[in-house]
Amino acid sequence: MASYPYLNVLLVTANVGSLFDNLGEIERDWLREFYKTVHRHQPRFIALHCQEVGGKDYELNMDHVEMFFRNILFSEEMKDFDRACVYVDKDFKIKNNFTALGSMYFIHKSLKQIYHYDFKVKEFKAVSGRNIHLGSLDSAATVEKERFSKNFWPDVGFKWSRKGYMRTRWIIHNRGFDLVNVHLFHDASNIVACRTSPSVYSGNREKAFRYIINRLSDNRYTPLPFFMFGDFNFRLDTRSLVQALCSSAEIKTVKKGTNNEEEKMIYKEKDSDHKLVLRIEKKVFEYQHQAAFREENGKAFFEV
Repeated sequence: MASYPYLNVLLVTANVGSLFDNLGEIERDWLREFYKTVHRHQPRFIALHCQEVGGKDYELNMDHVEMFFRNILFSEEMKDFDRACVYVDKDFKIKNNFTALGSMYFIHKSLKQIYHYDFKVKEFKAVSGRNIHLGSLDSAATVEKERFSKNFWPDVGFKWSRKGYMRTRWIIHNRGFDLVNVHLFHDASNIVACRTSPSVYSGNREKAFRYIINRLSDNRYTPLPFFMFGDFNFRLDTRSLVQALCSSAEIKTVKKGTNNEEEKMIYKEKDSDHKLVLRIEKKVFEYQHQAAFREENGKAFFEV
């Protein structure tokens, strides 16, 4: 087999939800940093994996999505990348399939031997020109996309969300590999996350992760090495963290409703001052001694 010189590759992942929810300054800053990174590393192949395309208000923001990706594609900073493949899942009206994932791949003009895979005819084809696929992606043969099924965990009661994965397959210099854009589930409630260690959400993410790996290695296509990068929604073990932060504190639980659902968890010092240490709500985690996370990069928590 012929040997080839070292190839500089840049793999980037970004949850762009906040970018679309706050158009303007955040977008400008984000693009500036992206272009600076490209200039600094001088890659010959770039994979940009985005999650939460369109943001939380994707129905309102989706018109801006196409402009955002096209601006990158045809920018002055990317002019030396003469070939590209763009896949943006933006058709939110098809609710059973919508993932809000977006993947962009840029090929430098100096890179000659590169092919992408057609999943329908099961063969590799040379990449040429700029290939832009926007919408549900059902007709795009060179990408595989899947949203986690609504009945994925029927006994757990998780709210169904637009999470899933998107795969493309490549050959560069006779080396085949898959690139997988992934978005796993978040912690929907800090209170629920505190109940067990590991949390039910952690187990949920593990199941989704294993599901993707099984799909990548099943017998539909020849298995290849893969690079999986995206938003894994990694979290600290909340229960263990709270125990470390509040080992000498007393807890008060505030409940509401006829079913006594936990609304707040309040931790206070046991001394006469009863100073607040930590307040936890569904979307709130307010620890009063923030310096502990900053001192020596939070080293104290690794020693607990």
